[in-house]
Amino acid sequence: MSNKKQIIIIGGGAAGFFAAITCAEANPLAAVTILERGKSVLGKVKVSGGGRCNLTHACFEAKPLTKFYPRGGKTLLGPFHQFQCKDTVAWFEGRGVKTKVEADGRMFPVTDSSQTIIDCLTNAAKKAGVTILKSTRVMDFSLDPAHPERWIVHTPDQVYPADQLMLATGSNPKIWDLLKKLGHTIVPPVPSLFTFNIKDPRIHDLAGLSVPHAVVKVQSTQLQASGPLLITHWGMSGPGILKLSAWGARILNKKEYRFGLQVNWLGALTYNDAAEALRTIKSENAARLVVKYPQFGLPRRLWQRLITAAGIEENRKWIDLAKKQFNKLVHELTQGEYQVDGKSTFKDEFVTAGGVNLKEVDVTCFKSKNLPNLFFAGEVLNIDAVTGGFNFQAAWTGGWLCGHAMAGSEEV
Repeated sequence: MSNKKQIIIIGGGAAGFFAAITCAEANPLAAVTILERGKSVLGKVKVSGGGRCNLTHACFEAKPLTKFYPRGGKTLLGPFHQFQCKDTVAWFEGRGVKTKVEADGRMFPVTDSSQTIIDCLTNAAKKAGVTILKSTRVMDFSLDPAHPERWIVHTPDQVYPADQLMLATGSNPKIWDLLKKLGHTIVPPVPSLFTFNIKDPRIHDLAGLSVPHAVVKVQSTQLQASGPLLITHWGMSGPGILKLSAWGARILNKKEYRFGLQVNWLGALTYNDAAEALRTIKSENAARLVVKYPQFGLPRRLWQRLITAAGIEENRKWIDLAKKQFNKLVHELTQGEYQVDGKSTFKDEFVTAGGVNLKEVDVTCFKSKNLPNLFFAGEVLNIDAVTGGFNFQAAWTGGWLCGHAMAGSEEV
């Protein structure tokens, strides 16, 4: 293997670093260079999980793991048999990063600091001999006319030859435009993982309140999701809402983020289940005020708002509850309708649905089918997931496979 094999990776995020380290470790004779347009690297790693870095998820079987990807799930089945969550954990722990599993399956470093992951990746890259060039904006890349299997990467200051070129550029419109000119198909990008803007008296001034199990549905569609729901200053968020936004990314985009949302605050309990439970509650609490004692574990202030929405007066006792009020309360608890009028980005952990068409990628190694020696990993591809560490896992998996393939390793 030539000691002049040039590997250029555009993008200093999770996928780019993982590919660079994997490639340099697998082939010490390769010259591996990361070109990062920003002043710092691993920006999304830094902000992930509120600065704790949700690096993967405790789902250690390939097929169940694919179910968390609205786009790219089926495509990832083969790659996950090569490198999945347990491999990620082993990779980091083998480099001194101990991890922990939280109740919802998310995995973090035991330090609860994303800097631990950043330090691990940057130190591993340095040890493997990877060159990292920051503030290096790529203007163009093209095949070398003199050597049609090689690439030329143009920055404002320099030209870089590449025997293998990898794009780990995330949702970068300029990179997608360059790929279009070279003949690749780009699935139009739309936002994913966003929160819902809702102005409604039932949740006004309740920011910070949450329920552990809710079911949310987009009216007039088949879209439905479940999970914790958080009331925010601008509307609703939490894993249940974010999951719904991911699976409904394209449908909600077509609706221009204006739609009716049905909320079941009681999660698995149906309208009939809730009605039966409330009849028992009514019987056992006949002399008590309805508003005073929250039921189903709901936050007190939310319960009071739903009571008001059902037209139940503050001095109304359970025994005096009219049938119409009873039915309206069951409706508010399990089928309440809220009008969504816009979206908001989920913290700094935005994700885009769309990117390089997976039909044009050999996912055994994430190599382009259309162009020679061109590789992809991360959000540049039409792959995205719900929250919980799954987007990072796709980046680690893609980076690992790209790295071995570019190194010429026989492991892939």
